[in-house]
Amino acid sequence: MLTPGQAHDVQGFAPLFRMITDRIEAFLADRGYDADAIREEIEAAGVEAVIPAKVNRRNPAPHDRAKYKWRNLIERLFNKLKNWRRVATRYDKTKESYLGFVALASVKLWIPVVHET
Repeated sequence: MLTPGQAHDVQGFAPLFRMITDRIEAFLADRGYDADAIREEIEAAGVEAVIPAKVNRRNPAPHDRAKYKWRNLIERLFNKLKNWRRVATRYDKTKESYLGFVALASVKLWIPVVHET
């Protein structure tokens, strides 16, 4: 059973999720998104749910463990990007400026991986 706070979170999920369903094949999320209403919304959109089941779930839903590892890589990238104060606090006024700086920061993170010495 959902608490009032959780019920609001689930209700807010559907409209936002519908905005991106045509652009994604899989939805990678942590255990916090393991709710029946969320899983039903994802399934109705024809998107693969890569969400590990909560420990207390009676009938755990399977998930692709290899794809779930991608979530960790993405999360670590965002944590590294947040080291740049400008990215973390969104100093830029326009979307284009912000995304441009995110791209520059990403390249700076990527260069040492590509050019190993």
